[in-house]
Amino acid sequence: MKTRSVAARTARWLGVLILAALLLPYALVPLYRLINPVSTPMLWRWIKGARVERTFVPLERMSPALPRAVISSEDARFCSHAGIDWQAIQDAIDDADDLSEVRGASTITQQTVKNLFLWPGRSFVRKALEVPLALWTDLILPKRRVLELYLNVAEWAPGGRFGAEAGSRYAFGKSAVNLSASEAALLAAILPNPFRRSARNPGPATRRFAARIQARAAGSRAVDACVRTRRNR
Repeated sequence: MKTRSVAARTARWLGVLILAALLLPYALVPLYRLINPVSTPMLWRWIKGARVERTFVPLERMSPALPRAVISSEDARFCSHAGIDWQAIQDAIDDADDLSEVRGASTITQQTVKNLFLWPGRSFVRKALEVPLALWTDLILPKRRVLELYLNVAEWAPGGRFGAEAGSRYAFGKSAVNLSASEAALLAAILPNPFRRSARNPGPATRRFAARIQARAAGSRAVDACVRTRRNR
């Protein structure tokens, strides 16, 4: 009987810990209106003793070309959806032969919560956690802040360089505020995998992709209404 009692108490405490871990991100999101967070990849590198370079830069201290390019490349309906782009998900499902082949359709909000609270890689478990977190984040945080967080926690270059400032300095030797439209497009083109693509030494395919992003971004100045002003829902 004592063994069963100990096992029951252990199971209860384990359940409480799991529930607390699941709810913690929902409690942290409101704090991120004011607090500049770190990402789980940053934390993991610190735990391993690896180098991390990140200077948090407010959106107004980035070239306006950068948020336009990233939205044009990563999430064209960022300013209009509620954290999840259901149309993009449906399109991805329609284009795949089965669910295991579905690719893409992750919004900037989803990528932000993945970087802040979850782990890389593809799994249905992570997606199941990611979707409600993205909806909650979009409800609680302004679009401007979501994009600001994403641009500052995304990994932009090898060697533990996180955020647009570190990525810009690595690729072009300049601050993110001084990026040209073509340079911003190159940085957007290497997301979300700066290990296979390089803005510092871009190959022909990356340059072609960046040119398409730059062309789309040039016609997307309407996004300024949701990401470049303080009142931005």
